[in-house]
Amino acid sequence: MKTTIKTLFALTLGMALFSCDNSDDPQPVLPLEATLVEDLAAPNDVIDRQTGTILEERPFVYFSLEQNAQVSEAEDWDLAFKGTTIRVNAAKNVSAAIVTGIFDQINEVPASASFATDTDSELAIPTGGGNGWYNYNPQANTITPIPGRVILVKTSAGNYSKMEILSYYKGNPPMAEVDPFTTPSAHYTFRYVIQPNGTQNF
Repeated sequence: MKTTIKTLFALTLGMALFSCDNSDDPQPVLPLEATLVEDLAAPNDVIDRQTGTILEERPFVYFSLEQNAQVSEAEDWDLAFKGTTIRVNAAKNVSAAIVTGIFDQINEVPASASFATDTDSELAIPTGGGNGWYNYNPQANTITPIPGRVILVKTSAGNYSKMEILSYYKGNPPMAEVDPFTTPSAHYTFRYVIQPNGTQNF
């Protein structure tokens, strides 16, 4: 009986070692997971609402999708935020496209996606209500992400990412609870998926 146990163990161990050494075995493909970024604070300039004069100019907040971290302007950032403006790092060949679709159902970069980078006269991610990622309600004076708008980004490392902005207000509150005079704005909550192998599949 003991001999049988040893034989079975040796056979099992041999099969395990053979399996490990077999380079032809397909490697499991793990599904990509979305990263959630909450309350990335990127306040706009302080502006006199009566005259439009900038009273205090504030810096952009730089973010690396590759590192999932706020970084300095001197580093390899992908996106820069200030107020409702989102810039891409043209110096590092970062580009972006806006597509319409359900975030979880966009499994690859659509062939129709038109990527662009920032220029002196135009941003890859347009600003203004209804032009890019948000709507502006002049009656309520609120900013709301447009449902179904997904931002695709080709990062500084050449990888593709899909991104959905979920909220412009601190704490991601329901819009019915947003008071434009007291609820801190320009606090981005968004989720994104990045494909690290350079392909266009998510």
